[in-house]
Amino acid sequence: MQNESTSSPAEDSQTGDSQTEDSLIGEEYEVEVGPVAHGGHCIARTSEGQVLFVRHTLPGEKVIARITDGDKDSRFLRADAVTIIEPSKDRVEAPCPYAGPGKCGGCDWQHAKPGAQRRLKGEVIAEQLQRLAGLTPEEAGWDGTVMPAEGDKLPKGEVPAWRTRVQYAIDEDGRAGLRKHRSHDVEPIEHCMIAAPGVSELGIEKRDWTGMASVEAITATGSNDRQVILTPKPGARLPLVELDKPVSVLRVDERDGGIHRVHGRGFVRERADDRTYRVGSGGFWQVHPQAANTLVRAVMQGLLPRKNDMALDLYCGVGLFAGAIGQRIGEKGAVLGIESGKRAVEDARHNLQDLDRVRIEHGKVDQILPRTGITECDLIVLDPPRAGAGKQTVKHLAGLGARRIAYVACDPAALARDLAYFREGGYKVRTLRAFDLFPMTHHVECVAILEPAEKGA
Repeated sequence: MQNESTSSPAEDSQTGDSQTEDSLIGEEYEVEVGPVAHGGHCIARTSEGQVLFVRHTLPGEKVIARITDGDKDSRFLRADAVTIIEPSKDRVEAPCPYAGPGKCGGCDWQHAKPGAQRRLKGEVIAEQLQRLAGLTPEEAGWDGTVMPAEGDKLPKGEVPAWRTRVQYAIDEDGRAGLRKHRSHDVEPIEHCMIAAPGVSELGIEKRDWTGMASVEAITATGSNDRQVILTPKPGARLPLVELDKPVSVLRVDERDGGIHRVHGRGFVRERADDRTYRVGSGGFWQVHPQAANTLVRAVMQGLLPRKNDMALDLYCGVGLFAGAIGQRIGEKGAVLGIESGKRAVEDARHNLQDLDRVRIEHGKVDQILPRTGITECDLIVLDPPRAGAGKQTVKHLAGLGARRIAYVACDPAALARDLAYFREGGYKVRTLRAFDLFPMTHHVECVAILEPAEKGA
């Protein structure tokens, strides 16, 4: 995430943990709210001209903003809108009782209509593309819309229950909750509205978790598998876990951070593109129930794999895209996946063992890819972490001459930066699609399809 212009300052060194004599924390300003910024807030300015990143507001509103972080010399200030003087037509009363200033930090846009949330995300994508890649939506082959996931269009006042993985923080009294925005403080909750039914049915919020630092709940969408992953406080003993539904239990080792099975399965079974995927020890899988299938469809429609293609799947996780491509390229095609997570590699090899022409390598992409000796390929799909692939990796990929490249991105700033690097390497964006796979939050998923700039597909 970025710190300049309208980008999110989420990674900035200001933490709000200390207060100096020049601190403005607690000061209030009446402000006119400007455009949305990357990170779940909007931009405003104090009467002295300092930039404010204001949460719990919407563009065009007039609000009283209370400073939550920053001082007189700060490059920017953080604030919450504590009083809405002139509301936006897109404002609604937050359906969640834990949403709002000083409360749970899990959602950013509970106070906005669903359609408005998607428009805001679209504006952020467009701004990042323009500023970091010099691309208009038209030049990116994007119509400017952010598509809702299947099943997420609900009656007014209802919230999509989509989050299949919820990490609960545990307070000093053993109560489960969620952390407040940019804080270690815990907001105890009785129910998370965006938690998937399989998570809510466990009843985690009802029991005492004394001695635990966190409890992560996972419910699979491709099976009835459920897991809880316990992280004990130093020296604490594991409790006897008795929840409202059958569940496997894993624990995080305080010495090495490894995840170990206590009882039940050490994995959950997910389903996508007519294949079953084993995902072990809390490994990565898309959180929205419709996300895996939505993204596979977008990637396959963009890449259009052919028989005998040679493909790369980078940051491949448990093999979602490698499996989809491997089923489409015939007996003489080949797929190489690269993944840095040891357990994910084990799962990917297990998941794709029926596809003889798919191979998974363990290691970091920027280290393994040069060692493979691969000098050309037909297709590339990459789904990098939030920071993006980076200039050197993109340069290497651009030199392989792929017919099509699919870039799956969870952060529009990282996507835009890498698209600029691809342009330097001779690739242009053919199409871009955006999906609202994280309703009520500022997060958004994009799929960009690239091709060589000097020729068509």
